[in-house]
This record gives sequence, C-alpha cells and structure tokens, in this order.
Amino acid sequence: MTELNKSIPFYGRDIRLTMGLLAPQAGGCVLIQSGDTAVLVTATRAAAREGIDFLPLLVDYEERLYAAGRIPGGFLRREGRPPEKVTLTSRLIDRPLRPLFPSWLRDDIQVVATTLSLDENVPPDVLAVTGASIAVLQAQIPFQGPMAAVRVGLVGDDFIINPTYRQIEIGDLDLVVAGSPDGVIMVEAGANQLSEQDIIEAIDFGYEAVQDLIAKQQEVLAELGITIVQVDPPEVDSRVEDFITAKTKIAIKEVLAKGLKDKNERDAALDVIKAEVSEAIAALPEDDPIRVITTEQGKIIDSVFKDITKKLMRRQIIEDGVRVDGRKLDEVRPVSCQVGILPPRVHGTGLFNRGLTQVMSTVTLGSPGDAQEMDDLHPDEQKRYMHHYNFPPYSVGETRPMRSPGRREIGHGALAERAIVPVLPPKAQFPYVLRVVSEILSSNGSTSMGSVCGSTLALMDAGVPITKPVSGAAMGLIKDGDEVRILTDIQGIEDFLGDMDFKVAGTDTGITALQMDMKISGLSMQVIEDAINQAKPARIHILKKMLAVIPEPRKELSAFAPRLMTVKIDPDLIGLVIGPGGKTIKGITEQTGAKIDIDDDGTVTVSSANSESAKKAITIIQGMTRKLNEGDVYVGRVTRIIQIGAFVEILPGKEGMIHISQLADYRVGKVEDEVAVGDEVVVKVRELDSKGRINLTRLGIHPDQAAAARLSQEK
Repeated sequence: MTELNKSIPFYGRDIRLTMGLLAPQAGGCVLIQSGDTAVLVTATRAAAREGIDFLPLLVDYEERLYAAGRIPGGFLRREGRPPEKVTLTSRLIDRPLRPLFPSWLRDDIQVVATTLSLDENVPPDVLAVTGASIAVLQAQIPFQGPMAAVRVGLVGDDFIINPTYRQIEIGDLDLVVAGSPDGVIMVEAGANQLSEQDIIEAIDFGYEAVQDLIAKQQEVLAELGITIVQVDPPEVDSRVEDFITAKTKIAIKEVLAKGLKDKNERDAALDVIKAEVSEAIAALPEDDPIRVITTEQGKIIDSVFKDITKKLMRRQIIEDGVRVDGRKLDEVRPVSCQVGILPPRVHGTGLFNRGLTQVMSTVTLGSPGDAQEMDDLHPDEQKRYMHHYNFPPYSVGETRPMRSPGRREIGHGALAERAIVPVLPPKAQFPYVLRVVSEILSSNGSTSMGSVCGSTLALMDAGVPITKPVSGAAMGLIKDGDEVRILTDIQGIEDFLGDMDFKVAGTDTGITALQMDMKISGLSMQVIEDAINQAKPARIHILKKMLAVIPEPRKELSAFAPRLMTVKIDPDLIGLVIGPGGKTIKGITEQTGAKIDIDDDGTVTVSSANSESAKKAITIIQGMTRKLNEGDVYVGRVTRIIQIGAFVEILPGKEGMIHISQLADYRVGKVEDEVAVGDEVVVKVRELDSKGRINLTRLGIHPDQAAAARLSQEK
C-alpha cells in the first residue's frame, strides 16, 4: 500500500495520520497522533468459522508504559493484567464499532489499538476509536462507516472539544460522543449534576465535530483509492422461516398481548410454542427440505423463533403502544427498597428492587491507605471511591463457572461509580476511602442503574454525607422506518430485541452519568433529546421511592466502621514520624493498635475501630512533631539513667536529658539519689543544641509554670 501522511486541523490541535508505513501484514493499519500522543490501530479479518451464528468481533486496547517513559513494577518488570481503564477503553472502541458491521457478517474480526506514546494533554481513547474506523475501512471489511469519536468538556460556560486531562478534572463534564453518517451511535458521560438541556447541547456540539472527522476520513479514503465495501447479504432459504412463522405467529402474538408481568411465565409460554414447532419439524419426513435444513443448521430454529418474536413485539409497541408486560411506554416497573438488611459489621447496605431486577449494594469504609493505586498511563495516581459489580449466573437462572470480572462487570461498575462520584463529600470533610460492591441477585434489565440506586441507599445507610441522592433509569428504543417509540425502564427482552440501551443517572438537580449504546447505525439528535427528557420523570419517581425508606444519610457510622482522626504536621517532619525503615511509625502502630497514613502535604490520618486508640496515636504524633522553645515547662517521665544524667520523655516519642548538674540547686553525688526510672518530674527546656538535642533542667521553674504544665498534662 502507498504510504500516506496526512495532517488534519481539528479544533486547535492537528490530528496526524500515517498509513502504509507500519504493520504491513495487518488488514488495515493507521498510526493516529495528536500532540505527542500516538496510537497504532490495526484491523484484521479472517474467514468465518463453521457453526458461528454471531459476529466474533474482538477489540483489544493495549497500553505500554514506555509510552510515558516508565518501567513497569513487579518482579517481571513488564506489563501484566490490564488495568480497569484499559478494559474500559476496549469497550469504548467496541461499542460504536459493533453496530456498524452487517448483521449477517460472521467473519472473525480483530481490532487492536496500542498507545505507543502519551502526551498528558491528549487522552488516547477517542483517537483510538477514530483510528479503528480508518483501519477497518482500510482492511476492506464490510462496514457502515466512517465512524469517529470526540470528547467534550465543559469549563465555565464553554464547551471544549478534546479537552486536556486537566480541563476534564476541573470541568463539569466528561462526555464522549461517537457517530456515523446516520447519526449519534454512542454516548458516555460523567457530569456534575448538569441539566438535561446542557447535556443535549453538549451531545449536539460533539456530533458536529464528529461529522468533521467523518468528512476528513472520506477524503483520506479517496486519496488512497479505497472505496467502502458494499456486500449484499447471503441468500437465505426462506422455507424454514415461512414454516415456523405459519406455525407460531398467532400463538406468539397471543402470549405477547397478554401483558404478562412475570418474565418466567412469559418465557415458559414461549418455550412451549418453540418446543411444539420443533416437534412438528421433527415429525416431517427425513428427506423433507425443512427437516434437512434444520438438521444441518442446528441453531436455525432458535434464530428464526427469536426473529419472529422480535418482529411481533416491536410491531405491538409501534402499533398499539403496549409493551410485553402490559406497561405504558413511559411507565416504570414496581419499585421497592430496604436498607440495613445485613448486620452492622457491613458498614452500610441497600437493597433495590425494580420489577424482577434486584441489586444488593454494600459499603465498606476504609482509611486513606486503602485507596487504589492506579498503575496505568493516566495522571490519576489513586482512587478513593471504588465501585465493584458482580453478576453471578444464578441472577438469570443459569449455571456456569464463576470467573474473575469480565468486561461487562468492569464496565457496569465504572458507570455506577461515575454516577455517584459527583455527590461524594470532599476528602477534607470525609477522609474515608469507600468501596461499594453491587451484587446482582436477580437480573431483568438495567442492573447498572439498579446498582446506582442500591449504592445510594447503602451510602446513606452507612452514614456517608453525600450531597444528593442519585437514581437512574434505562431508556430503550423501537425504530421501524420513520416510526420511533421510546421506552422507559426497559426490561431484558426489550433490551435484547430493541434498538437502544440508554442509561441516565442523576439527582433531582441534574445528570451525573450517561451511557448510550445503539444496535442501529445512528440516531438523530431529536430522538436523543426526547429520550433524555423522558428519563427525568422516571428518575425522580424512583428517587422518591428511595427517599421514602431513608430520607437522608444516617448521623452515626456503624459501630464497626473505623474512626478516623486527622492532624497536620510540618511536611519536613514526615521523615521523623516514619523513622528509619518505618521503625517509628510501626512502633506507634504496635503501641496503639491504630493505622497511620501520611500524605505528602503533612496530613496524618489515624484510623482505628477504637477512638481512644486513634486519640493516643494522634497525641504521640503531635508530641513528636511539636515545636519546642527554650523555657517551655513540661511534666515528663524518667525513661533511663546514665552516669551523667537522666533522660526524660517530655512529649510522646520525644526525650531530653537532664545533666546531673541540673537535677538540683546543690551538688548531686549520684543521679539515682534524685530520680529513678518511672518518676514523674517537672522540667524546663534549657537549650536546643545545634544537633537537635534537648537539654533539660529542674532549676529556675516558677510554681505557676509547674502548675500550668500539670494542668496541660491532665487535659
């Protein structure tokens, strides 16, 4: 392929494309750069495997720490298991790509995006999404593109295209918009309680920029002489579909029209119909074409039955405005909530039910040292709020091996985390590290939004002073030609057979998180606006149900939650508190039983299940770091005696020495004649020498000074 270098001016920062230079055996390859961030994106296609009845698309995003001039930690000194951010970026690339491949395509397709260089002003993820579109088109894979993505930030009153990490951090919006020539195809956002109108304007602003990138891609393809592949779908023998339709259409339509609210009852009724048509096919002569086809294509009955059910369900919604469970289009399923269902050793619990979806969220309060260290390319070094999502097989009545969290679990946890972060109290007010775990006990649609609701309940039950409670709802879509119906609070079958899954979370003030995924090639801004606006009353309705159970955060933490106390010390004295090899801080921990964390700014946080232990540790640290002045008077305790004097601990962890000549106003023959180890003595700081040693005296102390020192000690 001819080498091409192309620079695209784009909102004040060029995007540079290099093709034909790298990875010559990949189907398509582009090095996409902006600033000093460079991402290599490849797309490769292999022949379809026998028996595959879905699109086996594999999208991998890779980060190399050399991109930021760093060497990996650990024994092996090489990249290991991908951090969560890497997994989330893989999903970010996959979600707008997948719906643009033809539904009939069964070839193996792999897209690999690798960040080779990182500029901290230019996040690589949206570059990788756009690069994936270029690589796929270059590989001549059937694809309804081009597709592109941009990030939108909001700093002050101004929207910014592709903001820097710093602008994202200080702004009120972090929005990624991906689109095709047909419209918006993916949205993902975290927001600081922005209004619906602000979000709509931001998406519209982002899609305008996406259209610019799509047009530039088309120019590049023309320069390279690459045309978008148009392949007709393979011919399908309609005899099986006609047979199954004739046998099942009326029965399926009757089941869907009953408005059964019980998913299991509806599924059982549909299973009976499918079993009957399978038996009818099995009863056909062995040489009957329909029986031969279904024997050769083992999954064809399930596939055709699903397609018939999908068409009838969608037609019922479009024509009658009635959903399979009898609800109106904008109606939310029954909601119920509970808190505190587990013993107080679990610091907070929330149980959220919406229809058959049930989520139990728990909160654990930890000390600053429990924060998660972020071992990836991005600037954030620690995370003090972690949201983990578990989806066991029993939640959908299935059996399968239990594995470590997959992409779906990580993605849903990240979405719920993003929804809650804007309402968390600042670290200065509430220094705890928070871990929320959402256990999906039963799933029938929108478990991620159920996690948001359950977690809000759990946080309030734990006594976390969140600024506002957050709820969420998932919106769906049925589109047939020009006919569009938006569905509120979609359940499993409506997600599975529908065209959109649009999750909206927020407070009664505004939106905190969005995530929209499409199964069609694009959506107009008008439909997106209608969906966002329709989500608000659903969100408020759910919020009222939650607040009826717990109207505000509890005033007291669980008795089993750690108690945190903080004190500020001079940063220059951090080494003194830690001690050589951590010896001093370990000694304080052993002595008090408290856990101690020290920030670089000198903030010391002490945590203990026992507040007295925490107070004792704080007292020791304050004593060690307290500035001494000559003439200060203290009540101390003799710790050891040597020939020329006695050592006295005047503050926790801080000792001075009384020379034998300073023990009394007369000549002392032996130190032991005046003091013994363990004696309490009143002393004055006589001198702080150049080596930092504290010289004490018992001479020249006024009775009022001694009385004040004793009173201070008692306090």
